Amino acid sequence: MDQLKAMQVFVAVADSKSFTQAAEQLDLPRPTVTNAVQAIEQQLGVRLLQRTTRKVSLTVEGQLYVERCRALLNELEDINALFLTDGRKPSGTIRVDLPERIARLSVIPALPDFFQRYPEIKIRVGANDRMVDLVGEGIDCAVRAGVLRDSTLVAKPLGAMVQVNVAAPSYLAAHGTPQSLEDLREHWAVNYFSSQTGRDLPWEYVVDGEVRTLTVRSKVSVGSSEAYLGACLAGIGLAQIPRPGIEHLLASGELVEVLPGWRPAPLPVSIIYSHNRHLSPRVRVFVDWLAEVLRLG
Repeated sequence: MDQLKAMQVFVAVADSKSFTQAAEQLDLPRPTVTNAVQAIEQQLGVRLLQRTTRKVSLTVEGQLYVERCRALLNELEDINALFLTDGRKPSGTIRVDLPERIARLSVIPALPDFFQRYPEIKIRVGANDRMVDLVGEGIDCAVRAGVLRDSTLVAKPLGAMVQVNVAAPSYLAAHGTPQSLEDLREHWAVNYFSSQTGRDLPWEYVVDGEVRTLTVRSKVSVGSSEAYLGACLAGIGLAQIPRPGIEHLLASGELVEVLPGWRPAPLPVSIIYSHNRHLSPRVRVFVDWLAEVLRLG
Protein backbone atom coordinates (compact mmCIF):
# COMPACT_ATOMS: atom_id res chain seq x y z
CA MET A 1 0.00 0.00 0.00
CA ASP A 2 1.42 3.43 -0.96
CA GLN A 3 1.99 6.00 1.76
CA LEU A 4 -0.85 8.35 0.80
CA LYS A 5 -3.35 5.49 0.89
CA ALA A 6 -1.93 4.39 4.25
CA MET A 7 -2.43 7.93 5.56
CA GLN A 8 -6.06 7.85 4.43
CA VAL A 9 -6.49 4.57 6.27
CA PHE A 10 -4.90 5.97 9.43
CA VAL A 11 -7.13 9.07 9.38
CA ALA A 12 -10.21 6.86 8.98
CA VAL A 13 -9.17 4.77 12.00
CA ALA A 14 -8.47 7.90 14.04
CA ASP A 15 -11.83 9.44 13.14
CA SER A 16 -13.93 6.34 13.77
CA LYS A 17 -11.80 5.10 16.71
CA SER A 18 -12.25 1.63 15.26
CA PHE A 19 -10.34 -0.57 12.83
CA THR A 20 -13.56 -2.38 11.91
CA GLN A 21 -15.52 0.80 11.15
CA ALA A 22 -12.63 2.24 9.17
CA ALA A 23 -12.45 -0.94 7.11
CA GLU A 24 -16.19 -0.75 6.39
CA GLN A 25 -15.99 2.93 5.41
CA LEU A 26 -13.06 2.32 3.05
CA ASP A 27 -14.42 -1.00 1.76
CA LEU A 28 -11.19 -2.76 2.72
CA PRO A 29 -10.54 -6.01 4.58
CA ARG A 30 -9.91 -5.38 8.27
CA PRO A 31 -6.44 -7.03 8.17
CA THR A 32 -5.45 -4.59 5.40
CA VAL A 33 -6.38 -1.64 7.64
CA THR A 34 -4.53 -3.12 10.62
CA ASN A 35 -1.42 -3.84 8.54
CA ALA A 36 -1.42 -0.32 7.08
CA VAL A 37 -1.42 1.29 10.52
CA GLN A 38 1.23 -1.10 11.82
CA ALA A 39 3.44 -0.34 8.80
CA ILE A 40 3.22 3.41 9.51
CA GLU A 41 4.11 2.87 13.17
CA GLN A 42 7.07 0.68 12.21
CA GLN A 43 8.27 3.22 9.67
CA LEU A 44 8.05 6.10 12.16
CA GLY A 45 9.28 4.09 15.13
CA VAL A 46 6.52 5.36 17.43
CA ARG A 47 3.14 4.12 18.64
CA LEU A 48 0.35 6.20 17.15
CA LEU A 49 -2.66 4.40 18.62
CA GLN A 50 -3.53 2.95 22.01
CA ARG A 51 -5.52 -0.23 21.47
CA THR A 52 -7.77 -1.92 24.00
CA THR A 53 -10.47 -4.53 23.56
CA ARG A 54 -13.11 -1.79 23.61
CA LYS A 55 -11.66 1.26 21.89
CA VAL A 56 -8.84 2.83 19.92
CA SER A 57 -7.41 6.20 20.93
CA LEU A 58 -4.62 8.43 19.67
CA THR A 59 -1.33 8.81 21.49
CA VAL A 60 0.27 12.25 21.64
CA GLU A 61 2.35 11.32 18.61
CA GLY A 62 -0.75 9.97 16.90
CA GLN A 63 -2.58 13.27 17.39
CA LEU A 64 0.30 15.19 15.81
CA TYR A 65 0.52 12.72 12.94
CA VAL A 66 -3.21 12.70 12.15
CA GLU A 67 -3.27 16.52 12.02
CA ARG A 68 -0.42 16.55 9.50
CA CYS A 69 -2.03 13.75 7.50
CA ARG A 70 -5.31 15.65 7.26
CA ALA A 71 -3.51 18.80 6.17
CA LEU A 72 -1.54 16.93 3.51
CA LEU A 73 -4.53 15.01 2.15
CA ASN A 74 -6.68 18.15 2.06
CA GLU A 75 -3.92 20.04 0.28
CA LEU A 76 -3.59 17.26 -2.29
CA GLU A 77 -7.33 17.36 -3.00
CA ASP A 78 -7.18 21.15 -3.33
CA ILE A 79 -4.22 21.00 -5.73
CA ASN A 80 -6.07 18.52 -7.93
CA ALA A 81 -9.16 20.75 -7.89
CA LEU A 82 -7.16 23.75 -9.14
CA PHE A 83 -6.39 21.99 -12.39
CA LEU A 84 -9.83 20.74 -13.28
CA THR A 85 -10.25 22.29 -16.73
CA ASP A 86 -12.98 20.03 -18.04
CA GLY A 87 -15.85 21.80 -16.30
CA ARG A 88 -16.19 19.25 -13.55
CA LYS A 89 -17.79 20.45 -10.34
CA PRO A 90 -16.02 20.39 -6.94
CA SER A 91 -15.66 16.95 -5.38
CA GLY A 92 -14.39 15.34 -2.21
CA THR A 93 -15.48 15.13 1.41
CA ILE A 94 -16.41 18.03 3.68
CA ARG A 95 -16.38 17.76 7.46
CA VAL A 96 -18.82 20.18 9.08
CA ASP A 97 -19.94 20.61 12.68
CA LEU A 98 -23.39 22.02 13.46
CA PRO A 99 -25.51 22.74 16.54
CA GLU A 100 -27.89 19.80 16.71
CA ARG A 101 -31.15 21.75 16.38
CA ILE A 102 -29.83 23.75 13.40
CA ALA A 103 -28.66 20.50 11.83
CA ARG A 104 -31.99 18.72 12.32
CA LEU A 105 -34.36 21.57 11.52
CA SER A 106 -32.54 23.60 8.86
CA VAL A 107 -29.47 22.08 7.27
CA ILE A 108 -30.21 18.36 6.88
CA PRO A 109 -33.68 18.92 5.33
CA ALA A 110 -32.03 21.20 2.73
CA LEU A 111 -29.13 18.87 1.84
CA PRO A 112 -30.91 17.26 -1.15
CA ASP A 113 -30.71 20.68 -2.85
CA PHE A 114 -26.96 20.85 -2.21
CA PHE A 115 -26.36 17.35 -3.51
CA GLN A 116 -28.35 18.16 -6.63
CA ARG A 117 -26.02 21.09 -7.26
CA TYR A 118 -22.82 19.26 -6.32
CA PRO A 119 -23.31 15.51 -6.74
CA GLU A 120 -19.59 14.71 -6.34
CA ILE A 121 -19.33 16.11 -2.81
CA LYS A 122 -19.81 14.01 0.32
CA ILE A 123 -20.48 15.50 3.75
CA ARG A 124 -19.65 14.23 7.23
CA VAL A 125 -21.95 16.06 9.65
CA GLY A 126 -21.18 16.32 13.34
CA ALA A 127 -24.32 17.50 15.14
CA ASN A 128 -23.73 18.51 18.75
CA ASP A 129 -23.49 21.60 20.91
CA ARG A 130 -19.90 21.30 22.12
CA MET A 131 -17.09 23.59 20.97
CA VAL A 132 -14.98 21.50 18.61
CA ASP A 133 -11.32 22.08 17.80
CA LEU A 134 -11.55 22.74 14.07
CA VAL A 135 -7.85 22.24 13.33
CA GLY A 136 -7.24 19.37 15.75
CA GLU A 137 -10.33 17.45 14.64
CA GLY A 138 -9.97 18.18 10.94
CA ILE A 139 -13.24 20.11 10.66
CA ASP A 140 -13.54 22.23 7.51
CA CYS A 141 -16.19 24.59 8.84
CA ALA A 142 -18.74 24.88 11.62
CA VAL A 143 -21.82 26.88 12.55
CA ARG A 144 -21.71 28.48 15.96
CA ALA A 145 -24.28 30.43 17.95
CA GLY A 146 -23.11 33.03 20.45
CA VAL A 147 -20.23 35.48 20.70
CA LEU A 148 -17.00 34.10 19.22
CA ARG A 149 -13.84 34.70 21.24
CA ASP A 150 -11.29 32.65 19.26
CA SER A 151 -9.24 35.10 17.17
CA THR A 152 -7.71 32.24 15.15
CA LEU A 153 -11.04 31.65 13.40
CA VAL A 154 -12.64 33.43 10.46
CA ALA A 155 -16.31 34.16 11.11
CA LYS A 156 -18.97 34.78 8.46
CA PRO A 157 -21.91 36.35 10.32
CA LEU A 158 -25.37 35.12 9.36
CA GLY A 159 -27.42 37.39 11.60
CA ALA A 160 -29.00 36.84 15.00
CA MET A 161 -31.87 34.72 16.32
CA VAL A 162 -34.52 36.29 18.55
CA GLN A 163 -34.69 34.46 21.89
CA VAL A 164 -37.72 34.10 24.14
CA ASN A 165 -38.50 32.92 27.66
CA VAL A 166 -40.86 29.95 27.55
CA ALA A 167 -42.59 27.38 29.70
CA ALA A 168 -44.88 24.41 29.19
CA PRO A 169 -48.55 24.81 30.21
CA SER A 170 -48.07 21.99 32.74
CA TYR A 171 -45.32 23.96 34.46
CA LEU A 172 -47.41 27.15 34.58
CA ALA A 173 -50.40 25.21 35.96
CA ALA A 174 -48.25 23.88 38.79
CA HIS A 175 -46.18 26.98 39.58
CA GLY A 176 -48.04 29.97 38.18
CA THR A 177 -46.87 32.46 35.54
CA PRO A 178 -44.01 34.83 36.49
CA GLN A 179 -44.92 38.49 35.96
CA SER A 180 -41.59 40.10 36.89
CA LEU A 181 -37.92 39.23 37.37
CA GLU A 182 -38.51 39.18 41.12
CA ASP A 183 -41.01 36.36 40.62
CA LEU A 184 -38.22 34.15 39.29
CA ARG A 185 -37.06 33.62 42.88
CA GLU A 186 -40.08 31.36 43.32
CA HIS A 187 -39.66 29.50 40.03
CA TRP A 188 -37.52 26.74 38.53
CA ALA A 189 -35.43 26.85 35.37
CA VAL A 190 -33.96 24.22 33.12
CA ASN A 191 -30.25 24.99 33.22
CA TYR A 192 -27.85 24.64 30.30
CA PHE A 193 -24.21 23.90 31.12
CA SER A 194 -21.24 25.03 29.05
CA SER A 195 -19.34 22.33 27.16
CA GLN A 196 -16.14 24.29 27.81
CA THR A 197 -16.40 25.01 31.54
CA GLY A 198 -19.08 22.57 32.71
CA ARG A 199 -20.78 25.44 34.54
CA ASP A 200 -24.47 26.28 34.30
CA LEU A 201 -25.14 29.35 32.19
CA PRO A 202 -27.11 32.08 34.01
CA TRP A 203 -30.54 33.43 33.12
CA GLU A 204 -30.13 36.44 30.81
CA TYR A 205 -32.23 39.53 30.18
CA VAL A 206 -31.72 42.98 28.66
CA VAL A 207 -32.29 46.31 30.40
CA ASP A 208 -31.61 49.59 28.55
CA GLY A 209 -29.61 47.70 25.94
CA GLU A 210 -27.36 46.02 28.50
CA VAL A 211 -27.24 42.27 29.04
CA ARG A 212 -27.68 41.30 32.68
CA THR A 213 -27.81 37.93 34.37
CA LEU A 214 -29.26 36.25 37.43
CA THR A 215 -29.34 32.75 38.87
CA VAL A 216 -32.59 30.79 38.86
CA ARG A 217 -32.79 27.59 40.89
CA SER A 218 -32.92 24.38 38.89
CA LYS A 219 -33.53 20.67 39.29
CA VAL A 220 -31.88 19.64 36.03
CA SER A 221 -28.97 20.82 33.87
CA VAL A 222 -28.40 19.66 30.31
CA GLY A 223 -25.67 20.06 27.71
CA SER A 224 -27.79 19.57 24.59
CA SER A 225 -30.23 21.92 22.89
CA GLU A 226 -32.62 19.05 22.14
CA ALA A 227 -32.53 17.91 25.78
CA TYR A 228 -33.01 21.52 26.87
CA LEU A 229 -36.18 21.87 24.81
CA GLY A 230 -37.37 18.43 25.89
CA ALA A 231 -36.97 19.25 29.58
CA CYS A 232 -38.94 22.45 29.11
CA LEU A 233 -41.75 20.65 27.25
CA ALA A 234 -41.85 18.12 30.09
CA GLY A 235 -42.74 20.93 32.50
CA ILE A 236 -39.51 20.75 34.51
CA GLY A 237 -38.80 24.47 34.34
CA LEU A 238 -38.56 27.73 32.43
CA ALA A 239 -36.15 28.00 29.49
CA GLN A 240 -34.63 30.61 27.19
CA ILE A 241 -34.75 29.36 23.60
CA PRO A 242 -34.20 30.88 20.13
CA ARG A 243 -37.62 31.54 18.60
CA PRO A 244 -36.77 30.10 15.13
CA GLY A 245 -37.68 26.43 15.23
CA ILE A 246 -40.25 26.65 18.03
CA GLU A 247 -42.85 28.86 16.36
CA HIS A 248 -45.09 25.83 15.82
CA LEU A 249 -44.88 24.96 19.53
CA LEU A 250 -45.88 28.49 20.49
CA ALA A 251 -48.71 28.48 17.94
CA SER A 252 -50.04 25.13 19.18
CA GLY A 253 -49.80 26.16 22.83
CA GLU A 254 -47.27 23.45 23.70
CA LEU A 255 -45.03 26.29 24.83
CA VAL A 256 -46.04 29.66 26.23
CA GLU A 257 -43.90 32.79 26.18
CA VAL A 258 -43.40 34.38 29.60
CA LEU A 259 -41.75 37.63 30.70
CA PRO A 260 -41.85 39.10 27.17
CA GLY A 261 -40.48 42.37 28.50
CA TRP A 262 -37.28 40.69 29.71
CA ARG A 263 -36.16 38.60 26.77
CA PRO A 264 -32.52 37.54 26.47
CA ALA A 265 -30.40 39.28 23.84
CA PRO A 266 -30.61 37.99 20.25
CA LEU A 267 -28.17 35.13 19.63
CA PRO A 268 -25.61 35.80 16.86
CA VAL A 269 -24.95 32.94 14.45
CA SER A 270 -21.82 32.56 12.30
CA ILE A 271 -20.10 30.12 9.97
CA ILE A 272 -16.51 29.68 11.13
CA TYR A 273 -13.34 28.19 9.69
CA SER A 274 -9.65 28.36 10.49
CA HIS A 275 -7.40 31.31 9.59
CA ASN A 276 -4.66 28.83 8.76
CA ARG A 277 -6.57 27.18 5.99
CA HIS A 278 -7.67 28.55 2.63
CA LEU A 279 -11.06 27.39 1.49
CA SER A 280 -10.92 24.62 -1.10
CA PRO A 281 -13.48 24.80 -3.93
CA ARG A 282 -15.70 22.19 -2.28
CA VAL A 283 -15.68 23.97 1.09
CA ARG A 284 -16.19 27.38 -0.52
CA VAL A 285 -19.35 26.29 -2.35
CA PHE A 286 -20.65 24.60 0.80
CA VAL A 287 -20.05 27.69 2.96
CA ASP A 288 -21.85 29.87 0.40
CA TRP A 289 -24.76 27.41 0.24
CA LEU A 290 -24.91 27.17 4.03
CA ALA A 291 -25.10 30.97 4.23
CA GLU A 292 -28.09 30.87 1.86
CA VAL A 293 -29.88 28.27 3.94
CA LEU A 294 -29.24 29.84 7.34
CA ARG A 295 -29.29 33.55 6.49
CA LEU A 296 -31.17 35.29 9.29
CA GLY A 297 -33.04 38.56 9.05
